[in-house]
Order: sequence, then C-alpha cells, then structure tokens
Amino acid sequence: MSPTQAIVCHDPVEGKRQWILEPISIGEPNEYEAIVEMVASGICHTDLGCGTAPDGTPGFPVPKYPRVLGHEGAGYVRAVGKKVTKVVPGDAVLLSFAFCTRCHNCQYGAPGYCAKFTELNFVGNAAAFPGSKAEPEKQIGGSFFGQSSFSQHTRAQETSMVKVTHLVNSREELSMFAPLGCGIQTGAGTITELAQANPNDKVAVIGLGGVGLSAIMAAKLRGCRNVIGIDRVPSRLKLAKSLGATHVVNTTELTDSLVEEIRKITGGSGSTVTVDATGVMPLIQQGIEFTANQGKMILLGVAPMDAGLEVQVVPYMVTGKQLMGSMEGGVYPENYIPQMINWYKNAKFPVDKLIKFYPVKDYLKAVRDMEDGVTIKPILLW
Repeated sequence: MSPTQAIVCHDPVEGKRQWILEPISIGEPNEYEAIVEMVASGICHTDLGCGTAPDGTPGFPVPKYPRVLGHEGAGYVRAVGKKVTKVVPGDAVLLSFAFCTRCHNCQYGAPGYCAKFTELNFVGNAAAFPGSKAEPEKQIGGSFFGQSSFSQHTRAQETSMVKVTHLVNSREELSMFAPLGCGIQTGAGTITELAQANPNDKVAVIGLGGVGLSAIMAAKLRGCRNVIGIDRVPSRLKLAKSLGATHVVNTTELTDSLVEEIRKITGGSGSTVTVDATGVMPLIQQGIEFTANQGKMILLGVAPMDAGLEVQVVPYMVTGKQLMGSMEGGVYPENYIPQMINWYKNAKFPVDKLIKFYPVKDYLKAVRDMEDGVTIKPILLW
C-alpha cells in the first residue's frame, strides 16, 4: 500500500453530503490498470448525485459509503499493470469512462452503450482503496467510471485512459483539458456524432450547464443555421451567445409558450435537433413538441427514475421524429478527445471559457459555486 489523499464521500447526514479530504492508501494496479497521479479533476453533476444519495437509492448502483468518486481526471501515469499496452510511466493521460471492449456495442457501435456500462462505471470496486495506515481495515469503494479521479493517486482502468502525451505542452494545459473525458465530450459528441448536425440544421439546447454549452460550441463549429440556447440564468444565456448561439431564450421571460417561441425563431418548422440537458420532464415534453418533423430529440439530462413521457403513437409516427438517448455523446474517447483538443488549438472550441480552477483544498467551495451557478465547470488542482 502507498499513502495518498482523496476526497472521500461518507454517508450523508440528513440529506447533506459528507465529503472529506483525507489521507488514504492505494494498492498495486491489477494487470489492466495503471497508477495515475492526478494533476486535475473536473467536478460533474453525476459526482454530486452519487455522492449525496443514500445507499440503496434506485439508479445509483455505486459501492456503499465510504467511496471515492470523480470521473473527469487528468494526470501522469506512474506505474502500469503487466498487461497494459496503451501507456507507459510518464505518459500524460485524460481519463474517461470504462467499457468492456467485447460486447456488440463496443465492437460495432459506441462504447458508451457498452452492455457492462453500469457494472464497470458505477458498481466499480467496493475495495478499490484499502484505507489508511491508521485504519487499514476500512475499505473504500472506487473505480468510479474506471478511475475515481477525486484521489491524488488512483488506479485507472486501461480503457478509461486516453494518451495525450504529444498533444499537451504543460501541466497547466493538461489540467484545463480534464473535463473533456465526460461532460464536454457528451455535449459536443451529441451534436457532431449522434445528431450528425450540418449547416442546414436548426439546433435547440435546453439547459446551459457544461454539457449544454459544449453542445452550443459544437453546433457553432458545425455551422448550423440556428443555434438556440434555452435557460433561465441570464449569465449562462450571455455565455451561450459568446460561444456561438444565434438566439437565446430565457424561460422566465416568455410571453408565448416555449413551443411557440422556438417555432417563431425557426420560421415555423421547429428545431431539427433538440438536446435536453436538464432532465426536467415538462421541458422535455415541450422539446418533443417543438422538434421539427423528421427532427431528432436527444436526451442528456438525468430525469427521475420513475419519470415517463406521454406520446400519442399515431400522431408521433406521422411526424417522423426520432427520440434518442445519449451516453457519453456516442463517441469513442480515444479518437474524440484528441479531436476536441485540436479544435481548441485551432480556436474553434473555447473550452477555457467554461472552466474555473480551484485548489483541491477548496473543493467544498467549488461544489457550492457549481450548484449556485457561479461556475460552469470547476476543476480541482492537486
């Protein structure tokens, strides 16, 4: 065992998360793992949900508390398992999700739809961290998304690692790219890969957090005719405009319905690509309605587990609309993450406008700022 430190999630108390930055230990990597020293960890809303929900909550099949989360990591490889071939010690890596490589979707589709996605990314390893020297018997769950990057040193699955040694010039640049492995690739990939958006498309994005704003940037990059950002926070609407939105809609200031407003902006047709990044059912229902005939409605936001949609089958059928779910943007991270880095370096994908850095000791402030809407994408620096 080697000592390190991590943000450990303990049992919530009266619904309030109990996250503590504390010393823990890490064991040797298994044959398909590497030890990665983190330089930066992005915080995602999935971390907040999985670090607050009580054990046994439906939809959160994570190890019992205590557990280490984090799934937007950036760092340097320090050791590798005997069967790891992708990286060597010293390589710079960005961390993304884990997948089996063997199922139908991994081989012929997109690994975000892996048959073992839940098992590999959420269930993880209930004893990933053996505890600390003071409490060696206290096992801590991890391998969240194959990485648990809220630890200064972590055991990362080989499939979760994307080698970027030759694409980054400094520790600072590597840190800035930490969120590419989840939220940003999800938003961008939904537009460029799943929707296959083109200049004829009229794109509407509901919810302008990190995922939604990444979708806005990708729609601008693809030259879409209309790029509409929908939110209720003025600062996010303003940022969306700076990132390429041609129109923004503040849902608190509507005189007509949202459906009527989107149809007005799009010349009556509705949006040919609609992305929901909120998980709010009334907004999703309206999104389906204002999506154009033969358009795509793509779900990104996490709705309540028992939520359902009302769709009248025959009227829906004759519109030719598609209702799709997006997991990780439908991308292959090893290809897509380097592409996003190149877009950034060519001034086409300004991810730097979404982020704010925090020393890891200020992790609680970073979480509060994210929840309060002060910061779009906080990144913790180790």
